[in-house]
Amino acid sequence: MRVGRPRGEGLALALLLAVAAALFVLPLARLFSTGLAGGAGPIVETLGSDAARGALLNSLDSASVSALCALVLGTVLAFVIGLTDLRAKGVFVFLLLLPMMIPPHVTAIAWIQALGPSSPVLGWVGLQPEIGVAHPLYSREGVIGLLTLQHTPLVFLVVLAALRGLPREVIEAARIAGAGPARLLRRILLPLLAPSLIAALALAFVSALGNFGIPALLGIPGRYVTLPVLIWRRLAGFGPSVLTDVAVLAMMLAVVAVLAVTLQGWLQRRARSGLIGPPQPALRIALGRARPGVEAALALFVAGVLALPLASLVATALVPTYGVPLTLQSLTWDNFAEVLLRQGAPARAFFNSTLLAGTAALALAGLSALVALFGARRDRLGRATGGGVATLAEMSYAIPGIVISIAFILVYIRPIPGIGVSLYNTLALILLAYLTAYFAVGLKPVAAAAGQLDPALDDAARVSGARFGRRLWRVHLPLLAPAAASGAILVFLTAYNEVTVSALLWSRGNETIGTTIFNYEDGGYTTLAAAMSSITVLATIALMTLLDRLGQRLPPGVVPWRL
Repeated sequence: MRVGRPRGEGLALALLLAVAAALFVLPLARLFSTGLAGGAGPIVETLGSDAARGALLNSLDSASVSALCALVLGTVLAFVIGLTDLRAKGVFVFLLLLPMMIPPHVTAIAWIQALGPSSPVLGWVGLQPEIGVAHPLYSREGVIGLLTLQHTPLVFLVVLAALRGLPREVIEAARIAGAGPARLLRRILLPLLAPSLIAALALAFVSALGNFGIPALLGIPGRYVTLPVLIWRRLAGFGPSVLTDVAVLAMMLAVVAVLAVTLQGWLQRRARSGLIGPPQPALRIALGRARPGVEAALALFVAGVLALPLASLVATALVPTYGVPLTLQSLTWDNFAEVLLRQGAPARAFFNSTLLAGTAALALAGLSALVALFGARRDRLGRATGGGVATLAEMSYAIPGIVISIAFILVYIRPIPGIGVSLYNTLALILLAYLTAYFAVGLKPVAAAAGQLDPALDDAARVSGARFGRRLWRVHLPLLAPAAASGAILVFLTAYNEVTVSALLWSRGNETIGTTIFNYEDGGYTTLAAAMSSITVLATIALMTLLDRLGQRLPPGVVPWRL
């Protein structure tokens, strides 16, 4: 006798299939169908365009060079933090990860003000460039440099986690055999870490490929246009064929991202090494007399990456007009009052971003738990559904956010058939794009936790007569809650300040923090952009600090950056 699938499990599977269709399949299918609707003509015309070819080459150039630089810098920082007896490791980890949580366009604005002729900080020490000299960041090197600083924390986090997972006996055996630091690095650490290094490089490449804020603010003045910026400019120009042109450009960007992730998987399979033994605490190499020097060098690096640009940002927000030196006579709080009290857009932006990021974090925590549980199941249908949704989420994360925005515009630019409701120019459309763009961020920690659950727990609950909903609520969710909370925290912090996804989806009344800051800077209201950026950075630091303190009382792994 065939026993049908329990009703609760069937509804959950149907929900996941509907979510996958709405978030992944339909938007990307519409994007490619629009791009291919005109046949080969629009594609050939786009590829033959000097602007498109130049933007593609600039995207590949900036993404690959910055990813390699971030890989080297992030790996060195991870080795110093993870393998030595450095003091105050938790503080350094917190500070090194902070640039990852600061929006790219805020990073660009801060560095523009820090190194420009009107830099208040450099002006205090008499090192500011002369008026009329080209800004050093308005160039290819400036774009690559800031992309490197923005994505070094990603590499650092991946490599540091990999170091914690290595069996300590392997390294100790090599040291007992007489291997020095250089030989240990070349023959042991780098081969064992190769899959993680490849993953970190691919993550930095894909993140840089889709970055909009830094290339827009630095590349446009420096005539170094990347594909995301070209898409934004084309869509802003409108015209009868703009959607087809933009769809073709977005397809180019999506194909490059997917090829990069595919190449990553192939390289990881070739580089994988088998390990025997459980992971243990990482090795602590004694630095001896060099420890104060290493700590001072690391502190100087953190100060240069964080203190200089953020001090310039705050100083710019405290003067009446950009370029005026900050003194006791010129100091003013009017820019903060304008942003917080007088104008309506910033208040709406803070509310909208908090609502969108919070809703996306909670929704993805629940959806990730379902996907991870079905992906770890033994039955074929559940495992195929969970694995399929996870694969779609990974592919969508690899696709730049601006491509996802284009896909949702193409789907929802007209009212939904049957109900006549339009999601275009609404917060709901931005929320859907957030769910698509950040699904993989929330899913990764939950999937890892679900893979460690013993199937016997579910079997025992079944035997006791618990239905699917009760098993989910009383057995699985409590065990997955720490991992789900970790993923939700990462989703919230990532979505709260982003500009890449919402740059093409916002409208008046539906502003986000990222788009409001970008519009201030793009419109020439530099002091207002600095004031709102300062508030955003302060809010991000306060939130991370609060989570770090709460992490002392939460289960391990809930706060991702805590050692």
